[in-house]
Amino acid sequence: MFSAVFIVLVIIYFWLFVKVKEEAKPKFYGTVPPYPNFNASSDASVLQSAIEKVDVDVIVAILVKRNNEQRQKIKAVYESSSGKNLVKSLKSVLRSDVEDVILALLMPPAHFDAFLLRRATKGVGTDEDVLVEVLATRSYAEIQEIKKVFKQEYQKELEEVIKDETSGDFTAALLAMLNTKRDQNTVVDMELARKDAKILFEAGEGIGKANVSTFINILTTRSGPQLSKSGAALTGDRVTPGLLVHLVHFLSYQGHGTRDEALIRILVSRSEVDLQKVVEEYRAMFEKTLHEDVMNDTKGHYQKVLLALCGPN
Repeated sequence: MFSAVFIVLVIIYFWLFVKVKEEAKPKFYGTVPPYPNFNASSDASVLQSAIEKVDVDVIVAILVKRNNEQRQKIKAVYESSSGKNLVKSLKSVLRSDVEDVILALLMPPAHFDAFLLRRATKGVGTDEDVLVEVLATRSYAEIQEIKKVFKQEYQKELEEVIKDETSGDFTAALLAMLNTKRDQNTVVDMELARKDAKILFEAGEGIGKANVSTFINILTTRSGPQLSKSGAALTGDRVTPGLLVHLVHFLSYQGHGTRDEALIRILVSRSEVDLQKVVEEYRAMFEKTLHEDVMNDTKGHYQKVLLALCGPN
C-alpha cells in the first residue's frame, strides 16, 4: 500500500503544478526570465571566445542569464558558425558539478526530463522520488513529448522501462500518470473532495480496505483545483508548495555534503516555472534563505550558477 508521505507528495506536486499554470498567465513565477535585448549571434561569439580562453566566469554569466529558448538559439548559432558541438566544447573546459548544471541548462525541458527519468531507472535500483517528481508535475502534453524524446534518445519506450524497473501498485500509478488526461474542469465539488480525502487518508494509513485502483484514479483524473481541495481536506490546512521546499532542503542538504543531483534537478527544472515561489516559501519555513544554504554548502563557479538560478536574494 502507498505510504502517507507518497500520497501527500503526489497531491502537493499536482497542486503546485496546476496552481501556477492556472493563475493569471502573464504573471511569471520563475527566476530566469528571457534576457532583454537578446542577440544569439553576439552571445555565441562571446561564448566561443570564452571556451577557447577557458573563461568559466563568462560561460556561466551567459548561459545562466538566458532562458532555455534563448540557450537553444545560442547553441544553434554556435554550432553553425564554429562547426563544433557546443556540449562537447563545454565538456572540454568544465568539470564536476558546474559541468553537470551547465549541461542541464542546455537541454530543452523535455530532453532534460527524459534524461532524469532514464537516470532514475538505469543501473541498480530505481529512484522513485524522481519518477514521481517528474511525472506528477508535468502536463499531459508535456508527458507525451517526454515519451517521444525518451524513445528517440534511448531507443526504448518509457512505459516499458517503468514496467521493467518498478512493480505493483507503484507501477500502476506511474503508468496512469503517463497516460491519463486530467479533467480540465475548474469547478470544485467539495463533497467529492472530502470523500477523496478520506480514501487517500485510509490508503496511506492502511485503514480498512482502500481500493488501490480507486486511489490511483483520484490522483490521475481529478482536476487540479479538485485535487488541491482534497489535499487541503487531507492535511487540514491550506495546501502550499511546502513539500517541494522541503524536498529542496532535505534532499539537498541533509546528511554528509550536498545532494547535488537533487539540487540541480529542482533548480533547473523549476527555474522558469515556479522557483520564485519555492524560494519565498523556503525563507518562510526555515527562517533563512535558500541563497544562504547554497552559499554554505557549495563553492566556486558551481555556487555562482546555483545562486543565479535562485534569483535575487
